[in-house]
Amino acid sequence: MPALSPARIGIIGGSGVYGLEGLNDIQSVAIDTPWGAPSDELLLGTLDGIPVAFLPRHGRGHRVTPSEVPYHANIYALRSLGVQRVLSVSAVGSLCHEYAPGDFVMVDQFIDRTLRRGATFFGDGIVAHVPLADPVCAEMAAAVMRSGSDLPVKIFSGGAYVCIEGPQFSTRAESELYRSWGAKIVGMTNATEARLAREAGMSFACIAMVTDFDCWHPEHDDVDVAAVVATAKQNASAVRELVTRSIPVLDALGPSPWRGVLDSAVMTAHDCITTAAIERTAALFSD
Repeated sequence: MPALSPARIGIIGGSGVYGLEGLNDIQSVAIDTPWGAPSDELLLGTLDGIPVAFLPRHGRGHRVTPSEVPYHANIYALRSLGVQRVLSVSAVGSLCHEYAPGDFVMVDQFIDRTLRRGATFFGDGIVAHVPLADPVCAEMAAAVMRSGSDLPVKIFSGGAYVCIEGPQFSTRAESELYRSWGAKIVGMTNATEARLAREAGMSFACIAMVTDFDCWHPEHDDVDVAAVVATAKQNASAVRELVTRSIPVLDALGPSPWRGVLDSAVMTAHDCITTAAIERTAALFSD
């Protein structure tokens, strides 16, 4: 991989968020990783002197389904650039009366119901187990909320996010099941990113943009793409402003406390780790 400008803050843009305004010294770069190519070229630049990397999760033009997103390559690319903290933006459905379309939620927990994607960098020659009790950085979530305190949008603190495989939306029975678990929102991407970010030693937080009431609410239409796109467009300027405001305060938190998580997580004896495993995880162990 060629030498690239380092970044401290990584932004993953979701549905309706395919770019980041306000960056200076911009580079658009294609990065290759041991896990393949990321979803699209990364946008590198600075905001108030802070090095930032932006990546559109689904590719520009929204070409990649939630199951097809190259999560490993995306997270590995951000880690290889030196990113300490990742802020992810995604569209979600609400599973409760409190969170309505147009609201933002700072997620604090995940329930992972994905079926067809890998959610670890480890295996096949190297074994590691990282803690994941609290997959979201509470400091980051609080900092984002402070940054958006005067924006014309409601930002809620906390809520469990059920991550489903997709690309289909939930059945009515599934939606009611998730509600019975106490989950607040449902989406298709963020749990996988949170898991991989933890293994990569990066702190993680998510801005979930509520676009619909899924299919459980008797007084609202079932979710469809038109509703998701309309609400995402409506909130696009607010979420971009929130992300831009958040970058300086996230950077002020300093390095991720998870940077050395793998120091005590790898169980495989060093002389038993295969060369291929070392090569495909190298960036995860760098300073």
